[in-house]
Amino acid sequence: MKPRPRPSLPRRLLSGLIGVVVLGLLVFVNQPVVAFGSAALHDFTINRDSYKQRYGHWARLPVPAGFRVNAIHAALLSTGKVLIVAGSGNNRKDFEAGTFRSVLFDPGRNTFSEVPTPTDVFCAGHTFLPNGNLLVAGGTKSYEVLAKNITHAAGVMKIKNESPAGGPRTFPKGTRLTGATGLAYLTRTDVTVPAATAMKHGAQVTTHAGEAEVWADAAAEGDAAVVDHPAQYAVAGLRGPDQRNIYGVSDKITREKQEYGGDKTSYEFDPRTERYVRTGDMVKSRWYPTLAELPSGDVLAVSGLDEFGRMLPGDNERYVKDQRRWVDAPRLKRVFPTYPALHLMRDGRLFFSGANSGYGSDTVGRTPGLWDLGTNKFKVVPGLRDPRMTETSSSVLLPPAQDQRVMIFGGGEVGESAVSTPRTAIADLDEATPTYRPGPDLPQPARYLSTVLLPDDTVLTTGGSSGYRGGEYRGRTRSDLFNVQIYRPASNRFETAAESTVGRNYHSEALLLPDGRVITMGGDPLYDPAGKDPGAFEKRIEVYSPPYLFQGRRPTAGAGPSSVQRGTTVDFATPDAGRVRAARLLRPGAVTHVTDVDQRSVALDVTPSAHGVALSIPKAKGLVPSGWYLLFLIDDKGVPSAGRWVRVR
Repeated sequence: MKPRPRPSLPRRLLSGLIGVVVLGLLVFVNQPVVAFGSAALHDFTINRDSYKQRYGHWARLPVPAGFRVNAIHAALLSTGKVLIVAGSGNNRKDFEAGTFRSVLFDPGRNTFSEVPTPTDVFCAGHTFLPNGNLLVAGGTKSYEVLAKNITHAAGVMKIKNESPAGGPRTFPKGTRLTGATGLAYLTRTDVTVPAATAMKHGAQVTTHAGEAEVWADAAAEGDAAVVDHPAQYAVAGLRGPDQRNIYGVSDKITREKQEYGGDKTSYEFDPRTERYVRTGDMVKSRWYPTLAELPSGDVLAVSGLDEFGRMLPGDNERYVKDQRRWVDAPRLKRVFPTYPALHLMRDGRLFFSGANSGYGSDTVGRTPGLWDLGTNKFKVVPGLRDPRMTETSSSVLLPPAQDQRVMIFGGGEVGESAVSTPRTAIADLDEATPTYRPGPDLPQPARYLSTVLLPDDTVLTTGGSSGYRGGEYRGRTRSDLFNVQIYRPASNRFETAAESTVGRNYHSEALLLPDGRVITMGGDPLYDPAGKDPGAFEKRIEVYSPPYLFQGRRPTAGAGPSSVQRGTTVDFATPDAGRVRAARLLRPGAVTHVTDVDQRSVALDVTPSAHGVALSIPKAKGLVPSGWYLLFLIDDKGVPSAGRWVRVR
């Protein structure tokens, strides 16, 4: 008996199955082809005129290998060039080698050049002076040392000199100090101790000891040299009365982490000579300070870590621009966290938005408010949602500056936390009792968000991370954000813009360029994209062209004065006078750690003139601080001209 044949599949069904298998194999084998097709479609989409007109466009900037630096600071100079400052660039090897770098980028020619950088201005403060020079002050004197790497106990030793005779005394590096238990400690650097001063109060004479501080390290390794209480130490090599009059005092000597130490050097960077010019030293060493220009053109320096990595307890100082020197400002004692965002208001007060970059008490000095520098009184501005999430947030004086409204964007929890917020808030500082009111939320929680004022009265927000330094920290995953938004104050809403292609987090910057584009650079992640290895500093640079650059012919800002006086009206030629509806003076940015207290956009009254437009410059110094600005004319479609440099006196 023959075996019974099995029923066969219908031919059509069989053909179909074969086709599915073959197609599956093709998809599996040709995954790169599919990916290539998807990338090609994406490139086609983002390069269409209709897309750019709505969302704008990103492009990578070719940077020659020799000029790829760790961008820690950036400023747009009045020559149109961008100063990119690395200093040691958060690189201990470069710091120890004395390798400090600054680079100039010329966007008009797309060229780069190197600038000699005399000291480590990494994490300094900066702001523009009325003459266009960039004041750069503070920086890094020493790098942090983690507790796990500390083998010898160490502490800050205060050397006291109670003798008015004999003048200052200098002790070389390695001077030995001995405690009551016989344990020895060695000074880390040379130190000069001033003589005591004798002061007469009526018939009574009192002596005030001279003193100077220096790091001292235990001569022996281990925990035996740890001292957890204040103690006095004998200085080796002294004889006679000096043995009694000169001694060391330390609060404690530990194996705890040693923070970055601040520097006190100060420079004016001259855009014309393209060189750092040394000025007088600061009164205090400062790391992570904010420099805020005053209506007089002088500058106030606030906050920072001192040379031993300690938070300065509200000791602030003033730069006298005409003398190029720093003086103490004891009347203006006020505590802020590091890199506090201080915005100059019309009446000369400084508004602390709450935005900052981290170091400091988690309670003291973080409350937003208006600071009256005449009386040193501080008026709290309440109402901020997520008030503890102001670390690594950003803030701007919204355009136009006449509205006196400040907006804060995002931010993170105090400390090395992965928690962040999408919150924005706006304070109208012209109100009798200013208070923060909610703004529209960001699409995602964000810290390290760059915010740039654009000439059409909008604010570009780009970059940032939802986690700590581009990572979730303990989860070791990257959390950079690529979504970009444009905030429109007139409608109080965000509009989606083209996505960036490079992640930007800690140590990133963004600046408006004279042609209306925005340059973005920097980024210092904890981990690589896989979240396994230490992250590499982001050295690629991107440039964003906003939608207004794709709306047709731009108006032209023609001939006019290069210098104007506040409170006057001046003429500027333009063939587009019939369609010019607005004019703005934009102060160039100087940014680090997403803190930029320089940028502002000032509205000018516009009236027709014989050959163009007449522009009225506001009179208030607090509204229009002296210095260089970019003048933009804006047409009836919201399209700005290219910027034209004008100095306001």
